[in-house]
Amino acid sequence: MAIDLADYEKGAKLKGDYETKLAELQQRLAKIQVAHIIHDRRSVIMLEGWDAAGKGGIIKRMTAEWDPRYYQVHPISAPNEEERDHHFLWRFWTRLPAGQNISLFDRSWYGRVLVERVEGYCSKAEWKRAYDEINAFEKQQIDAGTNIVKLFVHITQETQDEQLAQRLDTPWKRWKTGADDYRNRARRADYLDALHDMFRKTDTKQAPWHVIDNNHRKAGRIAALTTVAKRLEKLVPMDFPEADPEVVKLAAKAYGYKSI
Repeated sequence: MAIDLADYEKGAKLKGDYETKLAELQQRLAKIQVAHIIHDRRSVIMLEGWDAAGKGGIIKRMTAEWDPRYYQVHPISAPNEEERDHHFLWRFWTRLPAGQNISLFDRSWYGRVLVERVEGYCSKAEWKRAYDEINAFEKQQIDAGTNIVKLFVHITQETQDEQLAQRLDTPWKRWKTGADDYRNRARRADYLDALHDMFRKTDTKQAPWHVIDNNHRKAGRIAALTTVAKRLEKLVPMDFPEADPEVVKLAAKAYGYKSI
């Protein structure tokens, strides 16, 4: 069925204790990261969404219990001159995860069919061609063993306005907002058209979209972390090895035990 963003605007408050649910999910995600390390798997977690939708807050909580040696966060902004001189997917190749690693993208290659389309940074022929290029790119990564989880973090115009105002009102948050936020806000209808096409053409069986209603921040964060955990638990072996007998012997000797 087609994705309709209007279905993700209830902003219902979280049922139950937020801190307890968050801690449980973070421990669950910690085990998922260990499974990547043990089984030499790699995954991409990609977040798209409106300005001030809360992508960074989700990433912060998702990675809270992860070993920093085995994950990377890639904030994606406008391409530099060298990147513009290559195919639009070129700059993402070097950011793909190696074995045992998870890469998180705060915005992604979908910029070609969203901001670049709406703001006229590429030609119509380029963004129309990009749907097939993106699907082929993602299929190529999946076929090569990289798991891909795609989240779209959704908020209403009302919620976005509240968040943008809060950024202006809070001195240590002002760095997170600028003129681009308001230019994009004025073209919300154009972005909705672009999103409709994006979902319709890139919501594939291998790499489906998962929309997160983040109009209530705590509920949205729990939903996002739960979605990622469920998806990766299906894609990554979650069995853990028995203790190495030789290491057990060494430990027993070190601690003065006859056996452990």
